[in-house]
Amino acid sequence: MNIPNELKYTKEHEWVRVEGEIAYIGITDYAQNQLGDIVFVDINTVGETLDAGEVFGTIEVVKTISDLFLPISGEVLEVNDTLEAAPELVNKDPYGEGWIIKLKPADLSQLDTLLDAEGYKEIVNE
Repeated sequence: MNIPNELKYTKEHEWVRVEGEIAYIGITDYAQNQLGDIVFVDINTVGETLDAGEVFGTIEVVKTISDLFLPISGEVLEVNDTLEAAPELVNKDPYGEGWIIKLKPADLSQLDTLLDAEGYKEIVNE
């Protein structure tokens, strides 16, 4: 299981990577593995400003739909359009081409409330 050290994580299995003034958000390798084959990613919050912990979209697998929770507050700027035609990228490359949204963070200090790689490893190994 891949848990990159440079990312921050939530207990709900989302990750966040900040590059300049933009945060990329997706689900972890552990989450995509637990969910199975992803068939659809539904994000309808572009342009909305949401609080940390709010649902920003859903992921559909063969037998269920799972909510996606925002790790930090901010404005949803963009959805990874590639996922519309190829949702399986979340399974194949969850930390790279399988990113889900770009966010303009409202408060970068919220990153301090998230788990680092070691903290996340403890959760998934319980």
